Amino acid sequence: MSDLISAEAKTWIGRAAPPQRVEINRSDIIKYSVATQQRAHEHLTGNIAPPMFLFAAMRPIVPIDQLGPDGIARDSFLPDLPLKRVMAGGTKMQFHRAVMPNDVLIAIRTLSGISEKQGSSGPLIFLTYELKIKTEGGELVMEEEQTRILR
Repeated sequence: MSDLISAEAKTWIGRAAPPQRVEINRSDIIKYSVATQQRAHEHLTGNIAPPMFLFAAMRPIVPIDQLGPDGIARDSFLPDLPLKRVMAGGTKMQFHRAVMPNDVLIAIRTLSGISEKQGSSGPLIFLTYELKIKTEGGELVMEEEQTRILR
């Protein structure tokens, strides 16, 4: 197998993206809950956000010309790699507490690993990210391990 991962790209391991700060409001929780057909009263009244609310809440809002072909904002926190098509490779989430209105959340995403594998249709590069979301006061809300696959 060829070595697609440069020494420069490997220096990204352990690097963190700038922290992302998000203020949570009741209206956003209600809109998300209605749009995703939640049934629980605490979600529909905006008292507690559904668990997957964070997935949407932490996405940047960008102009339409900055969206990728999949409709999601392009990820700028990627080392320079020869394979350019980015796909979701999976996620593992651990929730520590519910998200509520008036929470101010800080998300920090760190590149924790890069590896190369040979797939049936050619080489693949796997990027692993660790995401930690805490309240502004430092209380852990959620941890996530994300895998991205480049082909």
